[in-house]
Amino acid sequence: MAQLIVMPKFGLTMTEGTIASWNVAVGDPIAEGDILCEIETDKLTNEFESPKAGVLLKIIEADGATVTCLEPIAVIGQANEDISGLLAGGGAGVEDAATSIDDAPTIAETPAKTAGGRINASPLAKKLAKEKGIDLGLITGTGNKGSITVDDVNNYRPTDTLTDKADKKTAVSPVAKKMADSSGLDLSTVAGDGRIMKKDVEALLMKSQAPDASPQSIPLKGMRKTIAKRMSESWSISPRVTYTRPVDASGLKEFRSRLKPEFEKRGLKLTFNHIIMKVCAQALLEFPHINGSLVDDTLILHPHAHIGLAIGLDSGLLVPNVKNCDLKSLSQIAEETEKLITEAKTGRTNMDDLTGGTFTLSNLGAYGITSFSPIINQPELAILGIDAMVDTPVVIGGQITIRPMMNLSLTADHRIIDGALAAQFLQRIGEYLENPALLLV
Repeated sequence: MAQLIVMPKFGLTMTEGTIASWNVAVGDPIAEGDILCEIETDKLTNEFESPKAGVLLKIIEADGATVTCLEPIAVIGQANEDISGLLAGGGAGVEDAATSIDDAPTIAETPAKTAGGRINASPLAKKLAKEKGIDLGLITGTGNKGSITVDDVNNYRPTDTLTDKADKKTAVSPVAKKMADSSGLDLSTVAGDGRIMKKDVEALLMKSQAPDASPQSIPLKGMRKTIAKRMSESWSISPRVTYTRPVDASGLKEFRSRLKPEFEKRGLKLTFNHIIMKVCAQALLEFPHINGSLVDDTLILHPHAHIGLAIGLDSGLLVPNVKNCDLKSLSQIAEETEKLITEAKTGRTNMDDLTGGTFTLSNLGAYGITSFSPIINQPELAILGIDAMVDTPVVIGGQITIRPMMNLSLTADHRIIDGALAAQFLQRIGEYLENPALLLV
């Protein structure tokens, strides 16, 4: 039976979403859990999984449409099912099965081609093949009626021949194939004389790297578009100053080393980020004006510290936050932070985890960065940049010794946080990091 698919509500604060792109077309067979489309909010882009198996019969809202949560965006049912009653009063659709009846799934041929030459593959398999640069026409489907599945894509291994559009076999020399694989070159675009050789691949590579090659235009969309907008807003809203202070990380490293075995017994991972989050939560309680938000002309001082951690992904940057870090133990912070990181990397971040933060950490130390100016995550008032630990000669008691030194880079909103306040806050964080036992006092 046909079912209306509605705009999902990814979090309590979400009221509407924008359809960034449909991953399936009308007439496509869909399994429960397949990715229907990508949904953009003001915080992130989420993949929307189908709650039902069947055939996509109608797309009600097209790419780029902004839709209120729980309003219909598509219809899924059985092939050729009458959905007029379901759509009564629902308005005209953008695309439906009547306009593409020839594309409806019928009988698939091996390798997963319909009589019209259309590839029969699950939406997720199509997306995976596109990411891997694999031609679906080369894959033999093992799914229902020969449909190509995700496992078929993952298990596919190129042979020493290529299949062109006329289904003829083109031979490839082992050296040419190795060169193409290492450079990500699609050999179907190489014009060889009976057999693709090394010189054919080299010629195409030289052409692709030619000085007169056309520049690539990539329209901003999804998460990157959202990030660009938010960073521009933050840059124009906050008159910011970045303060940098060195910290001797010897005590921090020893503190982590002592606790790691206990955390491992509990199946937990302990990183410097976890400890710094706890330290910042404690310091924010001592400096309430930094643990605030400026909304219009009103300063809001938050009673608890919700610490966000910037997570870099291929598609952009997400900043989920751990709520009430000041009330939680170090092990609780570690467990929740690692869970948020895993969800971010698998595209399953809950929108509620991206809202309500009061302070943010951005750690670029792993890349050898020793100082930078992070941009404030609005409407917060400050963000702490964590730099690399570098063994550095320092003078202690008149003697030169080597210590792991780490810079802290605090960017603060000068509308509320004056230089003296920022310096005192940063000094307090440094005191906690150099002597973590102070957290127990």
